[in-house]
Amino acid sequence: MDADETTPAAAVREVLEETGFSIALGRRLPSAEYKVDGSRKVVEYFAARFSSGEFEANDEVDRLKWVSPDAAGDLLRYQHDRVVLAEFAALPARLSTLLLVRHAKAGKRDEWDGDDDLRPLSPSGRRQAEALARVLPLFGADRAFAAPRTRCVDTVAGLGLEIRSEPLLSEEGYWVSPSAGVARLLDIVAAGGTPVVSSQGGVIPDVVARLADMNGVRLDEIASKKGSFWVLSFLPPTSEREPRLVAADYFPSPLPKPSGR
Repeated sequence: MDADETTPAAAVREVLEETGFSIALGRRLPSAEYKVDGSRKVVEYFAARFSSGEFEANDEVDRLKWVSPDAAGDLLRYQHDRVVLAEFAALPARLSTLLLVRHAKAGKRDEWDGDDDLRPLSPSGRRQAEALARVLPLFGADRAFAAPRTRCVDTVAGLGLEIRSEPLLSEEGYWVSPSAGVARLLDIVAAGGTPVVSSQGGVIPDVVARLADMNGVRLDEIASKKGSFWVLSFLPPTSEREPRLVAADYFPSPLPKPSGR
């Protein structure tokens, strides 16, 4: 990875450099760890969707060939690559993605004298929001929704998308009827595209837990730090069922890890 680069940004850059393809990231796949010249190397993998571009042979890749997962398995030499491929092939290639974001840092509630709904982002929160404006488009973000709080709206304003207010996904609105909040989130997924929903810490863990329980997705921990986001992957809806959660990946920060970590 380059200095000051996030894992999603590195993944998109590497694919572009080696294939000429622009992509939209999806769910995380297993990472691979091995040694190169005595040094430990960790490689992160994502499922991704082709967006645009054209392949040209280069110093790292001289030929590109599209093959099915079954055919790809016959070409792989290393077991860790087969593990990644098997995880990718375990679910349909075409999934719907929703990006569920907790608002960025906004200082302390007891240190704000005005209406709490209007509490703005702090300087560190603005840095988080700027980072989110860079990382969320890597997943194809194309629609935006936010709880009716200034801090929730401002967290995703940098995407440059029209932001629709979602009272059912605010802390006050959600807990009147959590089932209605979950249903609203599924309606947003069903409408297509890759929506971003900016909500609050009192909502996100419960929403994710309910979706996981409804669909048998096992999650060891459901965290929701300020400025963090979940990449929720769904089987698209059909005439017989609503969208069904099949994977949930948590990103604790949109910022690059400090050097040395």
